[in-house]
Parts: sequence; C-alpha cells; structure tokens
Amino acid sequence: MQKTSKALLGLATAFVMSSALPNLAKADELTLCWAAWDPANALVELSKEFTAKTGTQMKFEFVPWTSYADRFLNELNSHGKLCDLIIGDSQWIGGSAENGHYVKLNDFFDKEGIKMDDFVPATVVGYSEWPKNTPNYWALPAMGDVVGWTYRKDWFEKPELQKEFKEKYGRDLAAPKTYDELKQIAEFFQKREIDGKTVYGASIYTERGSEGITMGVTNVLYDWGFQYENPKKPYDMEGFVNSADAVKGLEFYKSLYDCCTPPGSSNVYMVESADAFKSGQVAMQMNFAFTWPGLYKDEKVGGDRIGFFPNPAEKTHFAQLGGQGISVVSYSDKRDAALQYIKWFAQPDVQAKWWELGGFSCLNSVVNAPGFAKSQPYAQAFLDSMAIVKDFWAEPSYASLLQAMQKRVHNYVVAGNGTAKEALDGLVKDWSDVFKDDGKI
Repeated sequence: MQKTSKALLGLATAFVMSSALPNLAKADELTLCWAAWDPANALVELSKEFTAKTGTQMKFEFVPWTSYADRFLNELNSHGKLCDLIIGDSQWIGGSAENGHYVKLNDFFDKEGIKMDDFVPATVVGYSEWPKNTPNYWALPAMGDVVGWTYRKDWFEKPELQKEFKEKYGRDLAAPKTYDELKQIAEFFQKREIDGKTVYGASIYTERGSEGITMGVTNVLYDWGFQYENPKKPYDMEGFVNSADAVKGLEFYKSLYDCCTPPGSSNVYMVESADAFKSGQVAMQMNFAFTWPGLYKDEKVGGDRIGFFPNPAEKTHFAQLGGQGISVVSYSDKRDAALQYIKWFAQPDVQAKWWELGGFSCLNSVVNAPGFAKSQPYAQAFLDSMAIVKDFWAEPSYASLLQAMQKRVHNYVVAGNGTAKEALDGLVKDWSDVFKDDGKI
C-alpha cells in the first residue's frame, strides 16, 4: 500500500509515538481477539509500536469470518478469559453491554481525555454506543468499514464500449450514481465478450449461512425507503419493514440477481465477490471497503484498471455499515493494561499509521485532514460511503433477527419462493416474535 504523506495528514511522523504513555498499567502479555483478514495483519504490525513503548507483548487470536461470531460470542457468553481485548462486530454492542461482557468506557475516556466527538459520528453510534444515540460507550471506534463498489475502469474506458453504451442509453459509460443506472450497466456487460472472455454484469451478496445476503440487500432496501421501525414508536414495524417502497427495493435486488450475476452466484459473500472481480468475471462488484487496498494492489485487476464508487442512490441514499469497535473484555484479569492499549490506539499519530498500514481509521483528524481524499485511490469513495451509513439491528437478540432476515430474503431472492411482499410480511412476523419474547412489545 502506498504510504500516506505525513505532511498531507498534518501529523507528526507515525513512526515516532507522540508522547510517552504515563502511568501505564503493566502486563507481560495481552491477547486481542478479532477476525482473520488483512486489517488484522496490519494491526499486528502496528501493535509492535505498543510493545516497544510499554514492554507488553501482544498475542493475537484471529479466526476466519465464517466462524468469527460463533467463536467469540461463545467465548463471551461463557465468561472466558481468552480475550483481554476484542474487536467485536457492530451488532454485538447491545448484547455485550446488557450482558456485562464489555467494560463501560465512559469514566476511562473522561480520565484520559478521549473524546467521542473526535471520531466520525456514524462510527460512534455504530461501534460504541448502547443504547444507540446515548452517551454510553462500550468500545472505541477501531475499523471503519462500509459496503461500496469497485468496477473495471479499463473496460468502462474502452472507446467502442463507450460509443455503444451512449448510443443505447444516451449517457456516458461511467460509475453509476443510481441503482437504475447500475442495473443498465450490469445488463450492458452481462454475457459480453471482452478480450476473448465471456464476462458478467455484477457480483452481489447472496450468502445465507451467516450474514451475507442481509449485508447486501439492505443497501438496496435502504435506498428504496425500507425502515427497521416506526421512528416515532420503537419496535413498531408494520408498514415500515414491509412498506410498498421496501417491497419494490427487494424486487429490484432479485431482478439484479436474476439478470446480471455470474453463474453459480447463489452463495456469494466477501471472499467470493472479490474472487469474481479478481478473476475478471464481472464488470462491477459489491463489497466492503476493507477489500479495496488488496484489490488495488492486484496485478491483474488493480492499479489503473480499477475504480471505486459509493453505494448508488435511489429514492434515498444509504450504505450498509460494516466495521467494528475495540472493547475491553470484562472477564479479563488484565483490564487496566488493556485499557492502556486503547489509550495508545486512540492517539492521532497511531491512527494515522493505522490508515497507512491498511486499517480504516475513524478519527476525524485523520479522515478530515487536507489531502486525505487523495492519499489513496479509494479514499474519496470511503469518505463518501461513510457519510451515508446505516446499520442493522444492534439489539441483544440481533442473532435471531439476522437469522430470520437471512432466511426470508434468501428464499425469495435466490430460491425464488413467493413474492417480495410475502417475504417482508413474514419478516415483520418473525421480528415481532423476537421482540415479544424479549418483552419489548
């Protein structure tokens, strides 16, 4: 990854930690738990500075995304002591707060002068707060992430394709701004021959087993007007989850799946979508922003061949939030030392280096610095995407809520069972049953 200019960031060099960390609580070793992915490797490299500063060795427990939630939620629910620090998914915050898994950080933040106003507001709500929109903090925003898109810029720029597209649609072949435009582009490329190879329009999320299709379809549902609940009455979902506009959004997602995805696209999530793009199968692919640095560096599809754009708009404009906050596990015997790691990680110069190494900082002084938007080819798309984020339920029962949506949406979009209205009506019933069991309705 290209190094971000220190001058542009307006920060002291990231290789010299800003100031000594006074009164550090000592520990021989801390264990940090997270998913096994490229940003985790960047955090290992970054954390060497913490060890050099404090003498505390960092041990890492990383597991694949397919078992990440099961592995670490089981660890928390059993009050295990494996993890001193955990970078937990945004949806875990409610259950982890209410069940006492995470240390509440308000007093620590106040003592150390760590201000949540210094972080991108959407990441504070998404990764740190429970209840939402209250000043109760259970994590420090750690890894900003959001669903966006990459496209084959080199294909889009082919003169013969530019000419043909403009004659057909009356506009330039360029990164789409609306979903209607995206579908037109996907249809244009579907089963087209480019460089002697049959290619397809788009790769979108369809995976059922964990969270994939939900993390994909919400990007479209939000833009058509889907809402999780009545803004004036919590947990009142009738007419919001299954509104006429939400039905149209779900129908659109299915139409995109039916018309414009490669063969064998019934179980696609992050890895499969990235692979479809890297193998030259698709003109566009939906994926979380964390994949962008690796795709940009790819020898076959990266560099000048790749472009980035935020989730398109339609009636409204949102994108599905990803990313995580870092928390101290309440069952750890090394809580004080773990808190000092969070203090260190929150420093502006550490956050600047985090961005350089491949992490996605949530600190305003990094992402709002002059020149940030040009610091990487995907930086502007990341900024634009983080400005429109919306998240799935973060309720303690989020797993049941997620499983219900996975089943209902996959059965309609991929399996072709029933109608979009029936799928969303069923989802209202499923979610209502969950909240009734929780005593919330």
